[in-house]
Amino acid sequence: MTNKRHRAFICGIKGLHLSKKEILFLKKYKPWGIILFSRNIKSIKQVQNLTHSIKKLFNNYNFPILIDEEGGRVSRLNNFIDNSIFSAKYFGDLFLKNRKKFNLYFSVYVKQISYLLKTLGININTVPVLDIRRKVSNMIIYDRAYSEKVKIISKIGDICIQKFHQNRIVTVIKHIPGHGLANVDSHKKLPIVNKNLNYLLKNDFYAFKNKSSLIAMTGHLLFNKIDPEYNVTYSKKINKLIRNNIGFKNLIITDDLSMKALKDTMSQRVKMSFIAGCNLVLHCNGNIKEMEIVAKNSPKINKFILKKTSQLNEIIR
Repeated sequence: MTNKRHRAFICGIKGLHLSKKEILFLKKYKPWGIILFSRNIKSIKQVQNLTHSIKKLFNNYNFPILIDEEGGRVSRLNNFIDNSIFSAKYFGDLFLKNRKKFNLYFSVYVKQISYLLKTLGININTVPVLDIRRKVSNMIIYDRAYSEKVKIISKIGDICIQKFHQNRIVTVIKHIPGHGLANVDSHKKLPIVNKNLNYLLKNDFYAFKNKSSLIAMTGHLLFNKIDPEYNVTYSKKINKLIRNNIGFKNLIITDDLSMKALKDTMSQRVKMSFIAGCNLVLHCNGNIKEMEIVAKNSPKINKFILKKTSQLNEIIR
């Protein structure tokens, strides 16, 4: 079982199976979870072998294994399924056009994706995206967002979380507290948002209110009028706002620390994230030298993380 010897980080791996170096790394540092990408996925049998080997390593068949299976442009399972039509925008448009049809299609979609994820040994999907779609913002979000209307995003977000939970898959709302105003891609550069707190509470931040997801992922962006010094992932002010104003009480994980929006050394990125109040840090690129820096600077998991992990286990069993 996940216990106090595990450290508060999630990492990627390089290939289709665990290398000897990765096995030694995982045994030594014991991450809280592992995230899979297209580079790790070739066939159903291969992924089953990979997830089984990870879980066996920790003697924990509920060990957290994450994936980004949003549908549309972000589909890590496109080696076995063509999920490209089922973007968040597709479901958002259907929700407006025909609610009955939406309910049917979305239920079937979530059921089938959940079944496939469970078959593969994956138990956490990083959906829903609760960012607002805007014509003026960067294309990195666009059809990954359900709507331009915040109340519709919030409603579909609730439905998405509920349906995945019913199908025994844990969700990750992202990118808290809202990425929709970003005018650059945070994979490449730090987005700067100039809207004031009052506007943000009624719009971007509103989409994340009262969500029952066990996990939320930060966006690497700077809200100039709230904290001109630190981006969301590093900001104590914004972490407090996520807890107090948005009311999110569960696990906060960072977006990928290897993204170019962050300019500090890897050890600083990890330290700053924990100082700000993030519970877990995420590192995705599978670079084992960087992973060691992340691991060494990540604390052992605390009682709060253990409590939330046991709640996660109740959903996925």
